[in-house]
Amino acid sequence: MSQAIFEKLVALFDAGGARYRVMTHAPVRTSEEAACVRGTALGQGARAMVCRVKRTSTQRLYVLAVLPADQQLDFDKVAAAVDGKKASLATPEEANTLTDCEMGAVPPVSFHSALWLIADPGLASRYDEISFNAGLRERSIIMATEDYLRIVAPRLETIVSKR
Repeated sequence: MSQAIFEKLVALFDAGGARYRVMTHAPVRTSEEAACVRGTALGQGARAMVCRVKRTSTQRLYVLAVLPADQQLDFDKVAAAVDGKKASLATPEEANTLTDCEMGAVPPVSFHSALWLIADPGLASRYDEISFNAGLRERSIIMATEDYLRIVAPRLETIVSKR
């Protein structure tokens, strides 16, 4: 759906001198399918979820919450990270407007000024490489975790549920 987002990612990573590779594969719908076709561990997957956060009765904001694909998002922690009261998944239409991607193809990078980027620290510490959909369900990027952190510079906050 979004070749333009893929091209923005490649330009961003090239400009930053990132170590990464691009994979083209059959379209995937789940994190498990993606890990299988990429040949990576499920926990290497950077799952990006567009959340809507209510701050007041009239103020809402959007957060791109990025977490290891083998973890569950804790919406209360997402809300607390941005001084909000309640967080939920954004609608598919909201997610598309903010990311130019369909849900499931959203990369862990925000190119929209109204979409705050927060990543769980577990994403940064568990593997030397992370993998993610690159704007398209049939295109993935596998890159050095340290390069992702250096170039994208997400705000690190604990946003996963305790198991």
